[in-house]
Amino acid sequence: MSSARRFVYAIVGIAIIVLCGAVGFRLIEGMTLIDSLYMSVITVSTVGFEEVKPLGPTGRLFTIGLIIVGVGSVVYLLTTAAELVLEGSLQDFFGKSAMHRKIHNLKKHVIVCGFGRLGRAVVEELKRHDVPMVVIDSNPAKEAELTAMGVLYVIGSALDESVMEQAAVHAARSVVVATASDADNVYITLSVREKNPQVFIHARGDSEAGLRRLRLAGADQVLSAYQWGGMRIAASILRPSVVNFLELSVPGRESEIDLEEIRIEPGNSVAGMTIGAVEHENSRLRIVALKRGSEPILMIPDRDSHIEVGDFLVVIGESASLKRIAGM
Repeated sequence: MSSARRFVYAIVGIAIIVLCGAVGFRLIEGMTLIDSLYMSVITVSTVGFEEVKPLGPTGRLFTIGLIIVGVGSVVYLLTTAAELVLEGSLQDFFGKSAMHRKIHNLKKHVIVCGFGRLGRAVVEELKRHDVPMVVIDSNPAKEAELTAMGVLYVIGSALDESVMEQAAVHAARSVVVATASDADNVYITLSVREKNPQVFIHARGDSEAGLRRLRLAGADQVLSAYQWGGMRIAASILRPSVVNFLELSVPGRESEIDLEEIRIEPGNSVAGMTIGAVEHENSRLRIVALKRGSEPILMIPDRDSHIEVGDFLVVIGESASLKRIAGM
């Protein structure tokens, strides 16, 4: 058993002993609740303060027993605390407790299962955009890197339901399943879908069978890093100008030309305007797709289409123009 766990058990044990002592003084000596608690605390701590009233024979025997048990527990607590300090893990223990509280309070966050090359790329991009997230990885050696990155994490297997619960899967908006095993990814997808039927699941698969099973397990989006990498290389050979354009307009890179998804919030002056009017006021900007409610996404929408509150626009153009529309 770890020193941190023994430390917690020691604190809980002393609290129980103090409570039992208070109940004993209340029943044996007929003391008030405050006096009973006071007597229990000074007895367990052996501070030697004056008794609130003379004790009878039974009360004295009870006090002797309480001293023996209480002092032993206090010594055990101090020993465990000393071990934590000597091991340099006391600060780490309280730091993890604070992190667990932060995770417990998260809402609409992203969970990344697996901190390999794919998972790390996802985490770095989400962190750059200040997206709340929790990383799950079973390798304790990655803890230092995750701490240095300043992201919340849980060290454990995503196959373990208790680990997923620690990551607050019930409140997550998206889960990225990116371990190196197709079988593990299928199991994790099934588990996540059971615990949160509404969450959007992005899953990695390395084989055609794995991709098919991930879809059957309930993944909303499946991808093969090798397949995408191969297609990208082939595309750069066959259509280099197209690939260069796509690299130039990668969303969120804050280059001169950017590609972004913009949600029209209440109060945005763009609401009610036509797409043509918006593009006319922002000459170096084009709306290339529109998503409205549950309707299918509309590519290259008509310039006479009116924009409504709640619409999602996929827009390409100058970064300054994109920011202006998002804030209008």
